[in-house]
Amino acid sequence: MKANLRGKYGTHEASTAAATLAVNVGDCKLKASLTDATFTKAGSLNGVVFAFEKPGAFIINYDVPKNDVRFHFMNTVRIAEKPLNLSYMHMKNANRTVVDGTFVVDSANKLSASYTVGTPSCKLKYTYVLRGLTTFEQSYDLDKSAWDFAISRKVYDDDVLRATYQTSSQVLGLDWTRSSKLNGNFKIAASVNLSEEQKKPKLIAETSWNFDIFQ
Repeated sequence: MKANLRGKYGTHEASTAAATLAVNVGDCKLKASLTDATFTKAGSLNGVVFAFEKPGAFIINYDVPKNDVRFHFMNTVRIAEKPLNLSYMHMKNANRTVVDGTFVVDSANKLSASYTVGTPSCKLKYTYVLRGLTTFEQSYDLDKSAWDFAISRKVYDDDVLRATYQTSSQVLGLDWTRSSKLNGNFKIAASVNLSEEQKKPKLIAETSWNFDIFQ
């Protein structure tokens, strides 16, 4: 059994904590997730989510307090010997279906598309990786007629610095992420809305740890 603990603190939002327990069932996984809201009131089921997944094939989530089910199916096909990763996601309560596709041209170039069925929401994205260290992303939202840009740089072995800009909302973001098996994972993010008269930055800090409870 494996466990994951997560904490989040933000200057413009309440602090939260969450935990996930995962058990292998053959080549599948059974997960149970809890949040701090689960323990705020004795016997509460707030924040309780169960998931059954087969990595790379499907994930089925059941949100207990909302009585909501989310289905997520994944598959990979090959076109001209190159992988096309497909994803289908349906949210029952929201009655929303999202279809994603990512075509991996080579180790440096990827083309992605995301479409919400029955709506004008469609996003296209191109990703380019330079020498395995620097990643450039540019995406276009057909519904909003707006571009988003991102650039990230791998620093040392565990650290990634990333800057983003959303033209539709004029939000500029910068975050620092570390993924370490020894010291856990953390993310520190700052963002500012350039359209606001008083440009007050928002800060968010997240951290998580993974544990093996039973071998």
